[in-house]
Amino acid sequence: MRRFKILVGPTLLILTLVVLAFYLFKDGSIIEKDKVAATSKPIENLISQKERELYNVHQQELKEAVKAYFDKAIASGDIVGAGVSIVMQDSIVISDGFGKRNINLNDGVDGETVFRLGSLSKGFAGILAANLKNEGKLDWKDKVSDYLPEFQLGDRKNTDKITLANILSHTSGTPYHSYTNLVEAGLSLKEIAGRFKAVKPISQPGIMYSYQNAMFALCGEIMSKATGQEISTSLDNRFFTPLGMCSTTMDYETLEHTENVAMPHSQRRNSWKTLRLNDNYYNAIAAGGINANAHDMGRWMRFLLGHNPELMDKSALAEAFNPFVEIKGHNKYYQRWPGHLSSYYGFGWRIHKYREDDSSQEKTIWHHGGSVNNYRNEIAVFPEADLGICVLLNSNSKLAKIVIPDLHKIVKEVYEKNTPKLALNSTTDPVPHL
Repeated sequence: MRRFKILVGPTLLILTLVVLAFYLFKDGSIIEKDKVAATSKPIENLISQKERELYNVHQQELKEAVKAYFDKAIASGDIVGAGVSIVMQDSIVISDGFGKRNINLNDGVDGETVFRLGSLSKGFAGILAANLKNEGKLDWKDKVSDYLPEFQLGDRKNTDKITLANILSHTSGTPYHSYTNLVEAGLSLKEIAGRFKAVKPISQPGIMYSYQNAMFALCGEIMSKATGQEISTSLDNRFFTPLGMCSTTMDYETLEHTENVAMPHSQRRNSWKTLRLNDNYYNAIAAGGINANAHDMGRWMRFLLGHNPELMDKSALAEAFNPFVEIKGHNKYYQRWPGHLSSYYGFGWRIHKYREDDSSQEKTIWHHGGSVNNYRNEIAVFPEADLGICVLLNSNSKLAKIVIPDLHKIVKEVYEKNTPKLALNSTTDPVPHL
């Protein structure tokens, strides 16, 4: 027993020394790590501070320049009001309004003021189709007649050639704006689909670009059949709700009861006249039945640029922006934009190729215009620059034809002029390549 006690003493001493040495070594490692963290943290903080300062300077300069641009347009009588959103990288740098909601009242347009989008709605439909295609719920080669048995254009052989891709790209072979009058008269898409049998095709499917509203709107019926949901439900569930686009709607009743809405206007000589809202195109949501404000359009462009991969990755989004057919000629307003090379139509989007200044590099714009009920709108996304610009007007103004290149020029001037260099090297790129 005594011998056992003698052995226990040295053993406990040895164990104590081992444990003490372990903790000393561990604490030393922590101290070294803390030293590294202590020296790197100020550097990271300084870089972040410089980037924030640069971001704030650019944002303020851009806001002032954009405000000056629209103030001038309002003062000269070119427009009544405008909702404007600009997205740079993953930030909505501008989401604001200018001018009046109603020329006869003092209520101003702000970033929350709702406008009717008109054919900007087609871009939403194209992205929804790409989303469903990515999930395997439909395919670009699906026949229209498989979803809509009442549909016929030309003989049966011609009808069987018309695909979802054709109606999304305006290449079904239908004469320009066929049955737009029936959409505006409020007929259901099912009834309109059955009337195409009286239309004589002007080309084989997939060959000629001929812009449509009624034919394009049938994509909404196809997507409803593919999902078992109305297109409005699919857009809400897949995009608008998760993106926080709380003011985006797809019906007349909601718009009519919205307080912060920009009223449409028409120009009479040198003055503007306020018009009433109408309910055209809410029977054809995919073609022109969406309402939104500048803030929501900022969120939408941020998504299009690929900054919400949890909803849809860039490869799936890119399907809507594949040039499907060339838009020939040089008479369209966008074909006269600076540096324009060529234009195409994808699925709900125009795709323009252009060069800037003396550069030999070809760049891309994803674009669409919209006009309904005397609203006139433009959206343009510049993927290489990670830039999006959207302008919503409550008047059918000629300014819409040049507002995208004008604002693009302003953005370039702000972000490329006197850009201060960061004092330290940063792994991030605070200045986009415009």
